[in-house]
Amino acid sequence: MYDLFTDGDCDVTPKIAAEYGYNVIAMPYIVEGKEIYPYLDWKEFRVHEYYQALRKGLIPKTCGLSPKQYVDYFEPSFKAGHDILYVHFSSAMSGTFSAMRIALDQLRRKYPDRKYYDVDTKAVTVGALGMCQEIGRMHKEGASPEAIVAWAEREVQHFATYFYADNLRFFARSGRVSNFSAAMGGLVGVKPIIYMTAEGGLVSISKALGRLTALSKLLQYVEELQYRIKDHKVIIGHCDCLFLAERMAHMLRLRFGHDLPIEIVPVGPVAGAHCGPDCIAVNFYARHR
Repeated sequence: MYDLFTDGDCDVTPKIAAEYGYNVIAMPYIVEGKEIYPYLDWKEFRVHEYYQALRKGLIPKTCGLSPKQYVDYFEPSFKAGHDILYVHFSSAMSGTFSAMRIALDQLRRKYPDRKYYDVDTKAVTVGALGMCQEIGRMHKEGASPEAIVAWAEREVQHFATYFYADNLRFFARSGRVSNFSAAMGGLVGVKPIIYMTAEGGLVSISKALGRLTALSKLLQYVEELQYRIKDHKVIIGHCDCLFLAERMAHMLRLRFGHDLPIEIVPVGPVAGAHCGPDCIAVNFYARHR
């Protein structure tokens, strides 16, 4: 028997977690010096309230977990005689995984018969959510952790995520996007187009002038890279701009048909702290990232 884990940076909500049997590791963000753990310190993500605060000048920070916190999450499973499969956000994006490795070293010494498996989605927020859902379905159908890890090794690079930055100060402050300053240029209203790389990092690859042009640019990347797009759910993430997400969905369905499976979800507060309000992201099944 194994227990299935994921984390808040994959934007797996309690509802999704309950559907697939996930244990969710809460990843914190910091406001005015206070660490806030989503769905522990509050039960409902108030999307508009959060992003409106960012529009008014609030700039949250993010941080990782301590080794003890990881031990507190994982040890009950090992103690119960269960193995663990952890489907997590990109290890290239955070130092928190160093703390996790320390915790796992401690636990392996204490529970030498237990096994730990992991899937690095090499993505974050909606880029990881699609994989979490597909793995969750496999888990419900009785797939072994070895089978899921083997599936992930084949499939992770097919889940592509492209999005645009709307308010440049959030991405500029985060420092997590390669080539960001070059893509910004000096234009007013420029929207850098960013994608999740094969290694799980963020790279700005082009730019658009204005939001509607940015949506068209995202559609262009989907058209160029998609592979059997209707066989997998397309996930559109938005940072409190549902009307733009619905516009993106309309554009995709005009291009690929009204039977295209699309899910629209808000981007959670941790990823939102880095990208800021009014961003749109599209995750889809592609030939490659």
